[in-house]
Amino acid sequence: MNELHKYRATDKMSDLICDNYSLLMVMSRFGLSLGFGDKSVKDVCLSQGVDYKTFLAVANFISEERCSYDDREGDFSLPALMDYLKRAHVYFLDFNLPAIRRKLVDAIDNPEGNEVSFLILKFFDAYAKEVERHMGYENEAVFTYVERLLEGKLQDDYDIAVFAMKHNQIDAKLKELKNIIIKYYPERGNNNLLNAVLFDIFNCEQDLASHCEVEDYLFVPAVQRLEKRVKNGD
Repeated sequence: MNELHKYRATDKMSDLICDNYSLLMVMSRFGLSLGFGDKSVKDVCLSQGVDYKTFLAVANFISEERCSYDDREGDFSLPALMDYLKRAHVYFLDFNLPAIRRKLVDAIDNPEGNEVSFLILKFFDAYAKEVERHMGYENEAVFTYVERLLEGKLQDDYDIAVFAMKHNQIDAKLKELKNIIIKYYPERGNNNLLNAVLFDIFNCEQDLASHCEVEDYLFVPAVQRLEKRVKNGD
């Protein structure tokens, strides 16, 4: 990794987590488990079969100023990055969004009998479906295209520019949802549950925005470089 980056391969993994706890999610999406003692980032990754350069590329990207890695071709593995993105999709679709929905149901009064509560839940379900469609397209079309590209197979009717041009941010509706709750849901009794679910929505919004930026600024440029190599027969 470039020495100007915040984190290096020789840093202790535990120091990274203590410095930025959001990197716990990065670890999880690389399939890294806790219990690594005082091992370095490189040693932890190597011992668990993870490409440490790719882990560091994502960790530094998230922890720094979202800088582009266009000119750092050797800094990460495209297959490893794609596996990270796939795991992130599983996290959002199978764990995070369903967990938020359960908390939301517990926090609001009788969604079936309260109009505002009903609209909040309906809004959230529509949003979850939108995320599912967004990530489903990436799983089925984009990642399949890149896997074929890694095998040296070009596709005449598709390239990553098509994805980049249509790639929309999927955190916008979460902003609307939290604003609806904050501005229009009336206070009733103990608001601890509602505040807790709002906190989760804020975190999810930030996490989704970061996820999309990793796709835009790390994944897409890496695929574009691969396309050029395959077209040139390298």
